[in-house]
Amino acid sequence: MNFLTNEKLVIVGAGGMIGSNMAQTAMMMKLTPNICLYDVYEPGLKGVVEEMYHCGFEGVNLTWTTDPETAFTDAKYIISSGGAPRKEGMTREDLLKGNCQIAEDFGKNVKKYCPDVKHVVVIFNPADLTGLVVLLHSGLKPSQVTTLAALDSTRLQSAIAKECGVPQSSVKGAHTFGGHGEQMAVFASKVTVDGKPFTEILGNEISAERWAEMKVEVIQGGSNIIKLRGRSSFQSPAYNSVCMIAASMGGEKFEWPAGCYVNNEKFQNVMMAMPTVIDATGVHYGEICGTEEEMAALEKSYRHLQNMRDEIISLGIIPAVADWKTVNPNL
Repeated sequence: MNFLTNEKLVIVGAGGMIGSNMAQTAMMMKLTPNICLYDVYEPGLKGVVEEMYHCGFEGVNLTWTTDPETAFTDAKYIISSGGAPRKEGMTREDLLKGNCQIAEDFGKNVKKYCPDVKHVVVIFNPADLTGLVVLLHSGLKPSQVTTLAALDSTRLQSAIAKECGVPQSSVKGAHTFGGHGEQMAVFASKVTVDGKPFTEILGNEISAERWAEMKVEVIQGGSNIIKLRGRSSFQSPAYNSVCMIAASMGGEKFEWPAGCYVNNEKFQNVMMAMPTVIDATGVHYGEICGTEEEMAALEKSYRHLQNMRDEIISLGIIPAVADWKTVNPNL
């Protein structure tokens, strides 16, 4: 069997819908034969493991545990969906305190049991903050921790494709940056549809009013899934996050926007969606370019991220920014 690597992949929160989909996707993509499923809820985890066994994947040494030391020891790659899910009527920010405390424990487990881990993908909400907490408490380098942000961009791509009546792959350059979810900044100035600039379609085939509605639909894409299915998204975040970890294993580069730690002249000490590439050396981000309106939306999103970061500082989940290097010298 040809796998990308033989090194250990840990899926945290494997007893849930996202985690179980990640496990199946990772095995279908043949990432590694060495997969450990971890969850604190044993009955759900056992059920997932039984289902994975019943799939009959060849060559996979699938293990499972409710013990963090067993799970994290010798791990080289980790994907975590191990937070509380969002329910109807909730925003990602409603999950702030509880999931950030889970993220703190997760980061400390990484530091204690697998400090030589190569890459960690954090996808439980609010990912901009849970990823930041994990990065801080794990002691890892910023290039080693990413968060799921691509879902906002794929939803934008999908919305434009449906509106224009073209295959989704015909839409290029559909990206959102800044915060994940309701606080995203939608960038459409560089989008093309079948090679045609989207800016030429706006105002002609798509009215300004309809475009405004589409952006709201994209921003509320996750909420809409909850209304339609009665639960939070699980297939799309699972697939995208496995593609991210596959890229860090040396697979196909992941070039959708990812959440990463940013500290430059424009944006300081936040985890946010950027133009990124994930490869075997980690995550690397470039500069964001857009119209005046798009950059203003990005600035608003960035300020929201700052405010939420300052809130978890006030809650004592993470120390003041000035003290971060005492917790993680890589920041």
